[in-house]
This record gives sequence, C-alpha cells and structure tokens, in this order.
Amino acid sequence: MQTRSLSAIETITSTAIGFLVSWALTLLVLPMFGYDVSISHSVGITAVYTAASIIRGYLVRRAFNGQR
Repeated sequence: MQTRSLSAIETITSTAIGFLVSWALTLLVLPMFGYDVSISHSVGITAVYTAASIIRGYLVRRAFNGQR
C-alpha cells in the first residue's frame, strides 16, 4: 500500500513527464500536418491537453472506486 505523499509524488512526476513528452510531440507532429506552432502556443496546447488528462484520470479513478 502506498502512502498519500508517495501517491502525490508519483502523480506529480507522471504528470510532469507526460507534459514534457506531449510538448515535444506537439512541436514535432503539428508541423508535419502543416501547422506552424510557436514555443508559447505549443506550451498552451500542451497545458490544455494535460489539464484534460488530469480531469479524465480523476473521473475514471473515482468511477472505479465507486464500483466497490
């Protein structure tokens, strides 16, 4: 069983790594589809997707916890 502080550290670490991977992919993939993306726009795009991912993960976790 994981402590709450370790769960928080794991979640923050996972989110930070996911943000960096998503940001790199945004910078690489969008130009392949003809979109010229600046650094600041790519950070904004990545932030929106990261927020959506956090909310999705929370809702899925709560739904599964509600099944108990």
